[in-house]
Amino acid sequence: MSTLRWGILAPGKIARSFANDLALLPDMEVAAVGSRSLANATTFAERYGGTPYGSYAELVADPDVDVVYVASPHALHDEHARLALDAGKAVLCEKALTLDGPSTEALCTYAREQGLFFMEAMWTACHPLVRALLAGLEAGRFGVPRQVIADLGFVVDAAPTSRLLDLALGAGALLDMGIYPVTLARLVLGEPVAQRAVANVVDGVDLDIAISAVHADGALSSSTASMTANSPRRATIATDTGILDLGENFHHPQRITWTPFSGRDKDAFAAEAVEELEPVEPVVGRGYGNEALEVARCLDAGLLESPLVPHAQTIGVMGQLDEIRAQVGVTYPSAG
Repeated sequence: MSTLRWGILAPGKIARSFANDLALLPDMEVAAVGSRSLANATTFAERYGGTPYGSYAELVADPDVDVVYVASPHALHDEHARLALDAGKAVLCEKALTLDGPSTEALCTYAREQGLFFMEAMWTACHPLVRALLAGLEAGRFGVPRQVIADLGFVVDAAPTSRLLDLALGAGALLDMGIYPVTLARLVLGEPVAQRAVANVVDGVDLDIAISAVHADGALSSSTASMTANSPRRATIATDTGILDLGENFHHPQRITWTPFSGRDKDAFAAEAVEELEPVEPVVGRGYGNEALEVARCLDAGLLESPLVPHAQTIGVMGQLDEIRAQVGVTYPSAG
């Protein structure tokens, strides 16, 4: 596989994290970076490499760019992903892919019609430990999953114009944080058959949200997200034979443990039998590197979508989030 040349669209915080991991991979490089400000693009390029551009149009037109990483706010993803696709570039686009299910489906359809690779940047699904967990569940190693509890939250201290608080940019805990526990529950238990949500909504923004869902065969999930509390950020998966613990920062875990149930006593978990899962491949940096590796593998194989983050999964999660937003009364100016 030759060196994969990346174009970074919008050099913000998440783009810096992605580029840090990209630098750890010998067959990856930042070829260009585009910003609305040439000064910002230049600052990013001085650290990570690549040609700086003062517009997104110039970035996607660069012939040295193989794939564009879209890292702008949620509400701008549709426009920016289409800009890159129209330039004939493969695209990795940050989550949430758009602000609602119909536009997410339309964007995935558009990419396929263009014959170009397109993937939501759901790095959790690409994480080597999460992949080991899902493979073990699929093989029956850990019994039948019956419950997923996942939480992600931190205190947001930002100006009202921040993308986290500006409804026009897709503000709120659900799209920024809640998408992770909801996605984990879906990866483990499949599509929910029913769900209920409650939220702390202030000035139209969901600052805190809790979602309970019923999945196939009565399995349950509980997903919470917060912008007002430094929450545990942990996840557990209870099966009929034990517990999988993803620990802190479950969306990019440092370790996952399996503790089997050893008898009929409700407290009889076999502590001496705790097993630490082995990743399916080395974790690159914080895990963004493994997301980039998945893109490279797919492009090398001529795929239009990733088997780890298929379009159907991305569309399904966003449709689920639409229903949750409707239940708690959150709307975005440019979405349903």
